[in-house]
Amino acid sequence: MRLSPDQLIFWQYGFFKLNATIVFTWGLMLVLVGGSKLITRKLSMDLERSRWQNLLEIVVTAIEKQIEDVGLRHPEKFIGFLGTLFLFVALASLCTVIPGFEPPTASLSTTAALALCVFVAVPLFGIEEQGFGGYLKSYAEPTIIMLPFNIISELSRTLALAVRLFGNMMSGAMIIGILLTITPFIFPIFMTALGLLTGMVQAYIFSILAAVYIAAATRTRKPEPVPKT
Repeated sequence: MRLSPDQLIFWQYGFFKLNATIVFTWGLMLVLVGGSKLITRKLSMDLERSRWQNLLEIVVTAIEKQIEDVGLRHPEKFIGFLGTLFLFVALASLCTVIPGFEPPTASLSTTAALALCVFVAVPLFGIEEQGFGGYLKSYAEPTIIMLPFNIISELSRTLALAVRLFGNMMSGAMIIGILLTITPFIFPIFMTALGLLTGMVQAYIFSILAAVYIAAATRTRKPEPVPKT
């Protein structure tokens, strides 16, 4: 049994390897890009809209609402990044029902790359919101003594994001693979359905954690309502 899609090699020349992780990752990206192009090519402002546009609006509205609930006042600024993270991880989970497909999120290299994207995006959004000096000053809050601890926190949470997603996705794939070899066919079907649910939950958790980190970096919160007198 393969522990990671990295072990499935499609093509190799010297030390250059084209493994399943790379192939399926680019395949998912092409599906996302192609699907977005097809759905958005004929958007309508009228009351009569296509089913795909209705689905798109439901997904976008739901993601924006979740981003806003985290504490980001302008979700439209972050939906491109956070929405893409969610859709990529979710699509990787949904495609596990396709025979021969192995989710690239079951590879530590993929989850590490996603976590690094969050690691880079957090200071970028923070600097955009607070300015370079203001963002750097946040590392020394509430006192300068917290500077090394805040830096360690930035690094450790990036590692935690990568390992959490990798462990959950890989364990689900391994459990299904083991059950397929020792149990009848009908039982793994339920486990596959459970794996799809778990994958969607992991996509939600990953994107929400990224939103929380960005909200902490930008220090944007909903204004408290003024009490009526």
